[in-house]
Amino acid sequence: MTIARPEPGPDFGAARPVPRTPSGLFPSGPPTRPTYREPHPITGGGVAAGGGTAAGWLLLFGLLGTDVASYAWWTVIAGLLAWVTALVLVRYGDRGVATGVAIVTAGGWSIAAAVVAVRWATGGDWPLW
Repeated sequence: MTIARPEPGPDFGAARPVPRTPSGLFPSGPPTRPTYREPHPITGGGVAAGGGTAAGWLLLFGLLGTDVASYAWWTVIAGLLAWVTALVLVRYGDRGVATGVAIVTAGGWSIAAAVVAVRWATGGDWPLW
């Protein structure tokens, strides 16, 4: 059994280029997988617009309250209406605006809950009914 050896020639022993695998840091050609893009991307402007609108909405409803109980109930009602609007926007409109509405509404409900909790802690009586 003999082992075939390459014939010595002018480039015998010279360094040959070795094919290397790209690291992926720099694109080296067409992507091997398809790229999917969001048809309605969420933007910061949309989130800010939804947040500002929801803040104004909750403020207007909160001003209808004359005491802690009515303020809390008006805030709950305004928040429910805002979340229904956010759900409609998620399905048929701008998801960024819906995100802003949902975030600010949750914050408004948290503020109303804190006001009720402080009144309850200081007065000793549950203020909502």
